[in-house]
Parts: sequence; C-alpha cells; structure tokens
Amino acid sequence: MSRIALVTGAPGWLGSRLVEALLGRVDDAAVGDRWDLVRALVLPGQDPGRLAGLDPRLELVQGDLRRPDSLRPFVDGVEGAVVFHCAGLIHPKRIQELYELNHLGTEHLLAAAASARVQRLVYVSSNSVAGMNPHRDHRFDEATVDRPYMHYGRSKLLAEAAVRAAAFAGSLETVVVRPPWYYGPFQPARQTTFFTMIRTGKAPIIGGGHNLRSMAYVDNLCQGLLLCADHPAARNRTYWIADRRPYPMHEIVDTVERLMRDEFGIRCSGGRLRLPAIATEVAYWADRGLQTAGLYHQKVHVLSEMDKDIACSIARAEAELGYAPAVELQEGMRRSLRWLRDSGTAF
Repeated sequence: MSRIALVTGAPGWLGSRLVEALLGRVDDAAVGDRWDLVRALVLPGQDPGRLAGLDPRLELVQGDLRRPDSLRPFVDGVEGAVVFHCAGLIHPKRIQELYELNHLGTEHLLAAAASARVQRLVYVSSNSVAGMNPHRDHRFDEATVDRPYMHYGRSKLLAEAAVRAAAFAGSLETVVVRPPWYYGPFQPARQTTFFTMIRTGKAPIIGGGHNLRSMAYVDNLCQGLLLCADHPAARNRTYWIADRRPYPMHEIVDTVERLMRDEFGIRCSGGRLRLPAIATEVAYWADRGLQTAGLYHQKVHVLSEMDKDIACSIARAEAELGYAPAVELQEGMRRSLRWLRDSGTAF
C-alpha cells in the first residue's frame, strides 16, 4: 500500500522543510520508511518557491483552508494517508484572521480529512496554548493546565479542541504537537530581523536576560512530526517537541553574535538594548488593549513576551516516540547564518 502524506502550510517555512523531510532530503529528520506521494496545499496564486519541481513524488494542489469546497482536490483519493497540518497564522493584520484560519480552517480540514478516510492527522499547535511558566523552575508538560496567551493562544486552543473532538468521535486518529519558537535555515523575514538587531546592538534584553526559552531547530521539529505520524503510541496523544534544553535569552543572543563575529567575519556592535522589566509590562497592556479592539502590532506583541519564561519538557516524546533532537542552539544558529550567507540574504 502506498504511503501518502498531505501537508498544509507550504510553501511556508515549516511546511516546506517538512515536505523536504518527507522526501528524504533532511538527514537530521530521517525517520521511518519512504513516502510514495507527498501532496502540499498551496494558496491559489501563491508562488511555491523552492518546492516547484523538487521531486516527482511531490504534488502541489491549490486550496484555501478558509474555503471548505476548495479542499476537495487536496484530499481526493488519499484513503489511509497522514495529514500534517502545519498551516497557521501567527502575526495577523486583524485579530479575527487568527480564528478564521487557525480555528475554523482546522475544522474545515478535519471534515475533509474524515470524509476522505485519512488515517491520522498531526496538528502543529503552539506553546502559546500553555501560556507562560509560573516560575523559572517550571516546565510545561502534557499535564500542564492550559492558560492561552492572548488571541493567538486562544485560536490554537480552539483548534486543538476540534482535533481532539474528531479523535473522540472516531473520525480519524490525531496527534497534537506543541512546538516553541523554532529556528533554522530558510527562516522568514521576522527571524532575519532578529539577527539584524543582534548585529547592530539593538536586541532587547530585559533585566539580565536570564528568562528561559525553549526553542526547536526546524529539523528537530520535523523529526518529531514524522515520529508522530508513524508511531503507534502517538495515537490521540499530545507532545511537546523542542530542543533538549531551554536556553536563557542572553545565551541565544550571545550565541548568534559570537558565531557572526568569530565564524562568519561579521562586524557586530557588541551592544544590547537593555530595558527594565516595566518595558514589557507596558507592552503587555498596550498589546492587550490593541487586541481587545481587534487590532494587532507585531513589535508590541513580541516585546510583551521578551522577559517571560516559556520552557517545556520533552520527556514524553523521548520516552514514547524515541524522539532524539540531534541539533542544539549553536549548530542550529550556525546553519541559519550559513544559509543567510549562501542565499545572499542581507541582514
């Protein structure tokens, strides 16, 4: 029987990398047997980017998760397939867009997948469903009580509820994956802007920058997603997928700067934008006020999180799935910088 994988979120960052992993082109994510067909959902009129002509096993199908009828070609003739639902909106223009895509789009996909007799759907959720750690020694795990952060977290929580309801109804098997901040080659502009801020000495550090952030190198995350597709133990379960340990915020910034300077010969200012804790408090209330009015400002939202601890445990994924993240912060950031250099991306 042919192994078929369906992927939403292409040609986005994670979706495209997962497609490459499914086609056996990502060594650090290699898991399981060959996939015979990979079908990726692309918005009508959207440039497929590096996926165009990538592999004869890859099909690019147009469709929009917000329009249920447009999903029929995506799920045509895929009985027994696995769906990787990577599509999601993080930084909207209007708050309502979060619910239209993250929540309702997931419901539309679940209905289409069930009607096509798909075997399993792996849903990429977010750490924002859990919120913030109550103290520095705390780690999110699969038993953590959810405290979603702002509307993005709520939209993803509603999507998780829809996924679990489909599993409970017996429509298909499901797996929920909660990744934190991920990083790696082919990063989007917002991540490159972060590198620019480090190079120019404008990376914000709140207090001493000791707050902890779990991160996931993108190939580690792909490995986890593939394990969730194949492993019997993953049926109707939830997993945190991240690098092996969380990193202090100052270590993240210091690592990128050191690599730029010492390995890539990039001149860095060596400075930091050091801010008091009240800066994030002000940003939080500004963000909350804007979102209450249905509006969104990316820089304000990001600043509101900069002093927070957002750290998780991957113990369940290690024990049940054999998840073994091969890449940690320094090597992952080295690969990111190498990609920026080789692609000629200015930062």
